[in-house]
Amino acid sequence: MTAPVALVARDIEAGYEPGLPIVKGATITVGHGEIVALLGPNGAGKSTLMKAIAGLVPISRGAVLLGDVDITRTAAHRMVRRGLAFVPQTENVFTTMSVEENLVLAGHIAPAGTRAARVAAMLALFPDLARQRRLAAGRLSGGQRQMLAVARALMIEPSVLMLDEPSAGLSPKLVGEVFAKLSEIRASGVTILLVEQNARAALAIADRAYILADGRNRHEGAAAALAADPDIAAHYLGLGGADAGVGGRIAP
Repeated sequence: MTAPVALVARDIEAGYEPGLPIVKGATITVGHGEIVALLGPNGAGKSTLMKAIAGLVPISRGAVLLGDVDITRTAAHRMVRRGLAFVPQTENVFTTMSVEENLVLAGHIAPAGTRAARVAAMLALFPDLARQRRLAAGRLSGGQRQMLAVARALMIEPSVLMLDEPSAGLSPKLVGEVFAKLSEIRASGVTILLVEQNARAALAIADRAYILADGRNRHEGAAAALAADPDIAAHYLGLGGADAGVGGRIAP
């Protein structure tokens, strides 16, 4: 990796209960402008690691740096002011509020004079949301709701955007639309870290990927190289035979 470092999580040990870590010394580095994917079998600790970085799971050992700023154990609600945005897998929009109201609320920490411009920018970036701006978020399709969750996160103009399973529950067509939008967002200068169960989609857009198992690093490297390695696909991504490489979904 030659890009300047945007995010580092070093030797992270984290879990929900004291003395019972789920993440057991994992390390990841994300360069400015990269898309980096966290992959691995179920129970590998991927989502727990991301939530630990976001301040939602206690870290018992290790350090997290956002650029050159130590954000280890920073409270989750303060992360957005640091420039770190997190999109959880579920409950990531307010279903009874309209699309526009969701965006306005998400931008409440921005200077008052910039909020309307940020909402307009998000509606321009997501034309489907612009057409549904008055509609309650709970009435959106799965793909549109995921787009709204991403747009909400982008309201704060983050330097790093983290997403937990952005393709969960979506049809293949909608997965393609969501991931195409993530590539567009990266092209605008936003660094992206995502946990993803859909190995094909993640490796197709990522620059690099880390594969975790049992809370530890097992493999890392260029996404294309990991995608082309049938042993890694079979042993760590739950793929095998004709599906080895980039094909298919990680086995449940």
